[in-house]
Amino acid sequence: MVNRNRRNFKKTIAYYISDYGYGHAVRSVAIIRELLEKEPSLYIIICHSFAIPFLKNSLPFKQVSIREVSTDIGYFLKKQSLEPDKVKLKESFDIFFKDWKSKMEKEEDFLISNKVDIVISDISPLPFEAATKAGIPSVGISNFTWYSAYELLLDKERLERLKQAYERMTSFFLLAGNNERNWLGDKRDFSFFSRKIEDEKVEEILDKVNPSRKKTVIFFGLGMKINHINVSSLPIWDSKDCVFIVSSNVRMEGDNVFSIPADETESQHYIAASDLVITKAGWGTVSEAVIYDVPLLLLNRDGMKEDQNTIAFVLKHALGEVMEWNEFLDFRYERGKRERKTSNGFRNQVDVIVDELLLFLF
Repeated sequence: MVNRNRRNFKKTIAYYISDYGYGHAVRSVAIIRELLEKEPSLYIIICHSFAIPFLKNSLPFKQVSIREVSTDIGYFLKKQSLEPDKVKLKESFDIFFKDWKSKMEKEEDFLISNKVDIVISDISPLPFEAATKAGIPSVGISNFTWYSAYELLLDKERLERLKQAYERMTSFFLLAGNNERNWLGDKRDFSFFSRKIEDEKVEEILDKVNPSRKKTVIFFGLGMKINHINVSSLPIWDSKDCVFIVSSNVRMEGDNVFSIPADETESQHYIAASDLVITKAGWGTVSEAVIYDVPLLLLNRDGMKEDQNTIAFVLKHALGEVMEWNEFLDFRYERGKRERKTSNGFRNQVDVIVDELLLFLF
């Protein structure tokens, strides 16, 4: 049980966050910050295990506590590849769901004993059945479910377990690029959202990496869970008049390469400072690039349905281009610097989403 003095808080939220990488944690931070800004009397219990230090540093508020619990399994990738490892995924899936009944009983007890008023999940399947049994409304927030993400990777019997979990959502807040089945319950459509930026911090980054403002700033990130690929020999680093911002897990050094510090929590400023973002089609990075009007070059991964849906959305709205990984191995950027950023018409919808969430509580 999470200990706290309830007298100062009007409502309690149990916020479940996927354990796969940092993307789900990053966008959940955006929602939680906005929730507390609009309604400081909320108490939020985060249920998660992978990115706890990041969450603690990003949300140092008395209204937030963290309960360590494994929420899902995510993807597994083949060595030196961005492609999924189906064998390892099946093994891990079976382990995670082996004691599903006892997991549900534990979650139901947690929700009841902590007098939770609403469950929000991005997009762990763990809490929905427990919330239903406890009589608590639940909201899924995502551009996908693990059911749809695994459709090309798992058999129908395994998928059915996920289907049964997601069918219990009270409401599903569907994000840009989703291509979900017609889940039961209420469904609401939203576009992109992200953490907010401070213009001064963006300028500070540019003063460091591109003081003349004449070079092309390229953000290169494969995601914090993809650290098994050697990128140091790629010709991209030799692109003329370019400087690179890389995530801390990218093993690359050079006079034109600037690594984001490992303890940096506000990486959205580095994306906003860039002229181009090169990344896999992870929704969080794509969303921040779109909101801050930075073109995308997305690296395609076969077998990742979530990626394909995001790529299709980006191409449909002319927000970037896509390239196969094998093609990228020989790629240099040669287009030169854009004179100025132009608006793509998308705005940060974090405030709209939070307003809808608060309607469940007040």
